Formats: sequence, C-alpha cells, structure tokens
Amino acid sequence: MQKRKWIPLAVLRKLLIAAICSIAFVALFSVRVHIIPSSKDHRFNDKISTTQDPQSWTRELAPPHLSKAPLPTPKLSGSRGNFDYQKLWKTPSNHGFLPCTNPTPNYTTPAESRGYLLVHTNGGLNQMRSGICDMVAVARIINATLVIPELDKRSFWQDTSNFSDIFDEEHFMNSLANDVKIIKKLPKELVNATRVVKQFISWSGMDYYENEIASLWEDYQVIRASKSDSRLANNNLPPDIQKLRCRACYEALHFSPLIEQMGKLLVERMRSFGLYIALHLRYEKDMLAFSGCTHDLSLVEAEELRLIRENISYWKIKDIDPIEQRSKGLCSLTPKEVGIFLTALGYPSTTPIYIAAGEIYGGESHMAELHSRYPLLMSKEKLASIEELEPFSNHASQMAALDYIVSIESDVFIPSYSGNMAKAVEGHRRFLRRGRTVSPDKKALVHLFDKLDQGIITEGKKLSNRIIDLHRRRLGSPRKRKGPISGTKHMDRFRSEEAFYANPLPDCLCQTET
Repeated sequence: MQKRKWIPLAVLRKLLIAAICSIAFVALFSVRVHIIPSSKDHRFNDKISTTQDPQSWTRELAPPHLSKAPLPTPKLSGSRGNFDYQKLWKTPSNHGFLPCTNPTPNYTTPAESRGYLLVHTNGGLNQMRSGICDMVAVARIINATLVIPELDKRSFWQDTSNFSDIFDEEHFMNSLANDVKIIKKLPKELVNATRVVKQFISWSGMDYYENEIASLWEDYQVIRASKSDSRLANNNLPPDIQKLRCRACYEALHFSPLIEQMGKLLVERMRSFGLYIALHLRYEKDMLAFSGCTHDLSLVEAEELRLIRENISYWKIKDIDPIEQRSKGLCSLTPKEVGIFLTALGYPSTTPIYIAAGEIYGGESHMAELHSRYPLLMSKEKLASIEELEPFSNHASQMAALDYIVSIESDVFIPSYSGNMAKAVEGHRRFLRRGRTVSPDKKALVHLFDKLDQGIITEGKKLSNRIIDLHRRRLGSPRKRKGPISGTKHMDRFRSEEAFYANPLPDCLCQTET
C-alpha cells in the first residue's frame, strides 16, 4: 500500500516541476519576441531620438503607428494638467466671430466676359497662393475670363509643378463658377493673338482696375499679368470683392487630392504623439541670403549668403546691415533662440514639435541646441518613408504644401519669421478658428536674448514671466486688421499695412449677436 501511494506523489512532483519550467520558458521567449522588430518594417526601425543623441534630429524616424518604442506625450491629467492646458494649448476665445463669406444681396453672376486674363504667378507657394486669390478678384473687377494661372518655375526654388500638381483644379473652377468664368487653357484661335503684358501696380484699388486696366479691352482680347503678388489693395475695397478673395483662398483653392491625402497622414502621425506645435522655422538658405541676417553664423557662412544675394538679379537690395536688421526684428529667430523662447513660454521638453521648413541652413550644427531642449523634433522626412514622399520630393512647393497642412491642423503654430507662409497660415487659422497661433515679438526678444548672451540676465522665472507678458496679446485672438503705420507715405504706407490674408477680419469674419 505504501508503495502505491509513493509512486503517484513522485510523478505528480515531476509534472509540477516540468509545468513551472515550461511557463518560465514561454514567458522568457514571449518577451524576447516582443522586442524584436518585424523584418517587413525594416525601413522604420529607427527609434525616437533622445537627449543623448543631439545630432540625430534629421534622421528618418519610425511613423508612430509603426514604431515599437513607447511614445512620450505631454501629461495633462489632474489639476496641474488642466492648468498647463489653459496656459500652453487652449485656443483663444473667438469672441463670437464666425466666417461670413456669402455675397451680399446685390451680388450678381459674372457679367459677359470682355476678354481673357492670363496670370504668371511669382514666388514660393504661399506668395503664389495669395496672388492667385487676388487675380480671381481682379478678373471679377475687369469682367475677364480667368485662365488657370501659370505657376512660377524660375524662382529660387526651381519648381516645375503645374497648377493641377499642387491644387485641385476642378474644385477651384467649380467653386467659383458663380463668381468668375475660369478655363484651363486659352482658346486655340487666341493662342497667337496679340496680347498686352502688364505688371499691375502693387496694392491697387478699384479705380485702377476699372479704368486703366479695363480700358485695355478696347485694343486687346488677352491681358497677361506678369506678376501676381500684392497687386490688390488690402483695404478700402467693396465688401463683395473682399468676400470673394476669402472664398477663393479658403473655400476654392484646395490642395490636390494626393497632397491632401499625404498631409492628413502626416497630421495623424503627429497626433499620435499628443498635442503638438508646428514650428515654421524659416532658417533656410534663401531667407537668410535675402534678408541679410547672419547672427550666430560663421564668417564663411555669412560670405556664402552675401554672394547668393549678390548673384540673384531680381533681389534688389544688396547691401544689408545684419545687426540693424536684427535689432528691428526683421530677422528670423535662430533655432537656439526658438528653444529659449519655447522654454520661457513653459513648454516641457516632452513637447512634440513639427518643423515646417525646408533644409535648415547649416543642418545639425545649428539645430543641436534646439534639439537638446526638445528631443521630439519631427518633420515630414521623419514621419514618412522615402517611398511615401517620393512623388513630392523634387518639388519645393508641393513639399511646402504638406507643411502648410500640418501647420493649419496643429494645436499651436509658431513662426520664427513673419514671411509669406507665417502670414498665410496665421490668416487661415484665424478664419477657421483653429488652435493657438503665437506670433513672436522678435524686436523685444532680440533685446532680451542679447542681454542673456552678455550675462546681464539668466534663464529662469524672471525671464519667463517677461516673455509670457510680452505675448499675452499675440496668441491669435480675433482683432481688426492693422492699417498703415502713422507717418508712412506712398508705397511704404501700403507696405506697412497688415496683409489681407494674414488677418481677414472684419471683411470675412463677422461677430454674432450675443
């Protein structure tokens, strides 16, 4: 009897030991398998760069939905999290302002066309965008049939894109059918007809177009506008013309389906990091050369930029004092200065930041300090694979369109320079009532940064409070568009005005009754 009882107990003990060993082995194997990336995702194996690798911000990064690494995101839970949201992320009140672009009761369908308006746009993407929208309004004023504009292929960026490569041509034409007649090409019988080529006077009003330009129909069937930028006044135009400009810019001029699709994908991938800032870091070679800004650059770099400016014939101003430019707030903040600015505003080092820009001048050497403060620096090149970006990669305007989409959809938009993209995105976000837009007071900031460099002040609470106070009224709240600076005359007067597309209020944003 004793023997019969002992055998089952021994067997049971062996079975238990074997089971425990099996469980331990399976658990160990499971952990091992979990951390081995799938071979089919080999092109996305790079992980998020950390503060220990400050030179790697430009490397391709795994899109969040494919990355095997956990993604740090801003923590906003609890009472402290709510305070941080209010302070850093909350959209300013719109004070009851809503888009109002519908025509007035007196608005009519297009009058009989008197001829055809050809348009040669000029500049980069956003300069061309605003020019196209202005030319829609000009076509309406002079009773012209607008031919789909020709994009600039000879600018600094040398982009060969056509209108339909960047914009949704059919949507553009259909959306404006009740405003202006638009065709894709000039009729064959007029291709070789005599035409007048005209450079419209900058910031012109109704009288100029209704009289001087419209009178050209008496002798010509085709008028060709040789430039499109800033050819229409910002202010003092009929309400229906101003509203038409907004319908053209914000409702008709959509990006092509391919660009829209890729742009939305980039937004989704940024969103998986949490709330994010889109930083328009205008620290590219063309801007630095054009503006003459050389702060924190080497003598070799400064000379390279001077020669670029000297050799581009259509850049009229050649001799520029970089110190004076910077003291007036006319230079882009450097990547280093942007890092100080963001820290002073209170954004934590875990904040995801999308760099909306082309190639940063000097590359990693100028990005190191910003990256050391904010390791989660993203870009389209990091968020998408080479294959995904291939259709756009050799076209600067198409790549800029992707940046535009991610910037419009961001929780916070911050431009380092008040250029064409900064103005376009700021105005579009105002119109859409989208997120917070922080406009750096560069003139005041440069004064503080110089004191910081000289050791007169240090980073900390005092500097932070000063910078926060400077920007309380620069967060994108609705306000009336600024007029000319007092004392300015002639073209300088128009040039000093706030651009129409930077702030379409009051023309296209109306306050509802409360």
